[in-house]
Amino acid sequence: MRRFWVISGIGIGACLCFVALLVVGTYSAAAGIVTAGGRPVGLAKGAVPGKYQALVQKWGVLCPTLSPAILAAQLYSESGWDPHIVSPADARGIAQFIPGTWATHGIDGDGDGDRDIWDPNDAIPSAASYDCELARYVSKVPGDPVTNMLAAYNAGPGAVLQYRGVPPYKETQGYVKAITTLAKSFARPVGRVAPSQQAAGAIYFAQKQLGTPYLWGGNGTPDHGGRFDCSGLTKAAYETVGIQLPRVANDQYNAGPHPSRDELLPGDLVFFSDDLTNSREIRHVGLYVGGGYMINAPFTGAVIRFDKIDTPDYFGATRVTRDGAEALPERSASGRPAS
Repeated sequence: MRRFWVISGIGIGACLCFVALLVVGTYSAAAGIVTAGGRPVGLAKGAVPGKYQALVQKWGVLCPTLSPAILAAQLYSESGWDPHIVSPADARGIAQFIPGTWATHGIDGDGDGDRDIWDPNDAIPSAASYDCELARYVSKVPGDPVTNMLAAYNAGPGAVLQYRGVPPYKETQGYVKAITTLAKSFARPVGRVAPSQQAAGAIYFAQKQLGTPYLWGGNGTPDHGGRFDCSGLTKAAYETVGIQLPRVANDQYNAGPHPSRDELLPGDLVFFSDDLTNSREIRHVGLYVGGGYMINAPFTGAVIRFDKIDTPDYFGATRVTRDGAEALPERSASGRPAS
């Protein structure tokens, strides 16, 4: 909620052959994410932290223009689900309201008699209410009502009215694209997820690292002796095909939509966590190669190797897309969104 406006003033040998055979031919016809009324349906398992999922699901359908996935994408982009965050512009809490905006648009979402900018039970409903207020204000503007709503959130409704749609501002156009793309990572897919076109190259890189010793924090650079940790390996693998992933595994989870276990294809990222309700608690990632196996950098003292993915801590998978990776917010070393 970094924009302030007031309405009245106008978002290992044989295995290698085995992997190669699995990769060839997997990129065949597949349908994309199915939506209802142009909006994603439901939320992907664990993508929204469990303690906020019911709130996002409930308030994400407050008006026809909003969806739980769009609301989740905005909250994740703004705060990374951190209810205590404060931006350099003094935007506060999980929904990143500036106090002046909160004074006008904050609501008592939980009905306890106060409007607390720090309380997700108020802030998440307020974010949804604010979106819907914007949507109503620009409802007569031609074009896609969802992108118009998001553009109004970023640039103010006056700009959307002036330009009769998304204004020609680079920041606003980037925001609209980022949120609509991120929403695909928060939406529960209905039907099959489209295959990746870059996966084979990422697997090829990871195969060449088999047998390399693990290094905590390793990026594969010369000063790290060419060694990797789990997310360093997946990041480097996708860099070879021109996709820039975040450094941290739990942010890599949001780099695309989430195929189910029986729809996995080689090249999907597979994730592991001790909390299966919260993607922010993901602690390990590997690169799926087919047949229930992944290539991964497992832990100190081990080497990059094949491991089975079907373990009690298996969290889920992400099919990386270029747009999905580019939509992820930049975060500082603390994990907070960069200013």
